[in-house]
Amino acid sequence: MKIYDISRELLSSRVYPGDPTPKLRVLSSIDEGDLYNLTAINMSVHCGTHIDAPLHFISGGESIYEMDLSLTVGPACVIIHNGIMDKTAALTVIEKAKEYGNDASKRILIKGNSTVSEEAAIELGDSGIMLLGVESMSVGPINAPMAAHIALLSKKVAILENLNLDEVEEGEYFLSAAPIKIEGAEGSPCRAILIKQ
Repeated sequence: MKIYDISRELLSSRVYPGDPTPKLRVLSSIDEGDLYNLTAINMSVHCGTHIDAPLHFISGGESIYEMDLSLTVGPACVIIHNGIMDKTAALTVIEKAKEYGNDASKRILIKGNSTVSEEAAIELGDSGIMLLGVESMSVGPINAPMAAHIALLSKKVAILENLNLDEVEEGEYFLSAAPIKIEGAEGSPCRAILIKQ
């Protein structure tokens, strides 16, 4: 069994334009004579590798606290695609994912410098997938992220963003990317791993 850590380190990770840069603050330090080490962190819940819940773009949508964890844990597949994913590319990705079996085709991770167009997001959402993961900071274009997010989140597709798939080849894996349980939040960081048996 091999475990691949596909998360980005939180404090050094790129942040979405306009989001706060994460900061770790020392509250107490053994080296300074305190009884224990203790730190606090200030950050957006979309910092580093993270999950988007429907509430991120849909008023009244499910929060990260309410999301079904089975969306983010289970068989998955990694598929390479670079550039803007249009409808045709999305259909190709869906067909390629099916080659890994029904369970793995429900959680698709895109390896490469890729963004998903609204048309592609609609095709992916309508295909019945449970999760779509990307290496970019946003599943949709940075300058117009809303349409792709809504197309996926309205179908209750979990969105996993800011992955690091450098060491991972195309293929079938077991994914664990459960978000932190935060009531009322529209997203959450996660420690995403892939397991190859």
